[in-house]
Amino acid sequence: MLTKERKEKVVESLQKAIQAKSYSGEEKGVVEYLEKLFKDIGYDTVHIDRYGNIIGCIKGKKNGLKVLMDGHMDTVPVQEEKWKENAFGGEIKDGKIYGRGTSDMKGALISMALAGAYFAEDTKKDFSGEIYVAGIVHEECFEGVAAREVSEYVKPDIVIIGEASELNLKIGQRGRAEIVVETFGKPAHSANPEKGINAVYKMMKLIEKIKTLPMTHQDKLGYGILELTDIKSLPYPGASVVPDYCRATYDRRLLVGETMEGVLKPIQDCINELKKEDLELEAKVSYAIGKEKCWTGEEIKGERFFPGWLYDEKEEYIQKAYSGLKAIGQNPIITYYNFCTNGSHYAGEAKIHTIGYGPSKENLAHVIDEYVEVEQIEKVTEGYYAILDAYLGK
Repeated sequence: MLTKERKEKVVESLQKAIQAKSYSGEEKGVVEYLEKLFKDIGYDTVHIDRYGNIIGCIKGKKNGLKVLMDGHMDTVPVQEEKWKENAFGGEIKDGKIYGRGTSDMKGALISMALAGAYFAEDTKKDFSGEIYVAGIVHEECFEGVAAREVSEYVKPDIVIIGEASELNLKIGQRGRAEIVVETFGKPAHSANPEKGINAVYKMMKLIEKIKTLPMTHQDKLGYGILELTDIKSLPYPGASVVPDYCRATYDRRLLVGETMEGVLKPIQDCINELKKEDLELEAKVSYAIGKEKCWTGEEIKGERFFPGWLYDEKEEYIQKAYSGLKAIGQNPIITYYNFCTNGSHYAGEAKIHTIGYGPSKENLAHVIDEYVEVEQIEKVTEGYYAILDAYLGK
């Protein structure tokens, strides 16, 4: 259990991390703070990669597992005028620490860093393996893309995702894809529409066809989702012009085992069927490509396809974590995330053994007056310590 002094250190460190604003692509300030923190609390090495991810490492005296604890540093933006609390103050009221990133997810990241340091200090590094704590950039834009750089550097055996779980163990999640459907027409003056081909009308037919598609299903993760989220036409604004282009964006929630090709195929089949009925139809389907600038100046980009993942709760590494938490008096439920995380890369792409375990509630992410309870931060730090002991201890 944490001493009073250690509890105070965790809270104080989190407050300082909250005070370092770190929107996606602007994480430099919190990286500098974490670099100093890692060095001050005894990490052996600190590595900052080309994207600006920061990785602290402590090596035990004996060989063993490489355990990576993952927490993203970036946050979604704040409309400060709507907040009652100081969005970057880290102030404590009624047992709650307020600020952007408290729950999502600097609280977990700071707790991971200190849990690793306390475990190494108490064991005098007489443990088998290596502890890595990674602060990840651009997760709010690309779940798992920046994490690819981290797993390549660390090559972990086990990953602990610190996203909010209310101290429960998460062993899977649906993935996410952003699908773009485009239709192409022919421009004309709207006074003579018969001389053009209206791309929006073509899209309307295609959308109705796509709505009839059955969704995939998995016993534990539930149904996949295909939801229309955005439509744009060109030219815009389109006064007196028949639009010759239309773009529809879909949010697709993915189940385990769904492939990039397999997810697009039903939509492509819809296009092919409609083309038989409408010889003027020109359409295509693809994945959106995201592109962002990192605080280091590096560009990060990738197709927006982030796989789902799911492990059997009987897996030895899951049961070890569960037993470690039970041993300190916690009673985690083994369950699944409702949202997408960096686990899309670690577990979904790289097939690395992964669990999720973090403080706070999922529904406190991205909200006005975001907070995390001090008690949750203290307990999750003890939990990370217990999991490290279960994996690396004697």
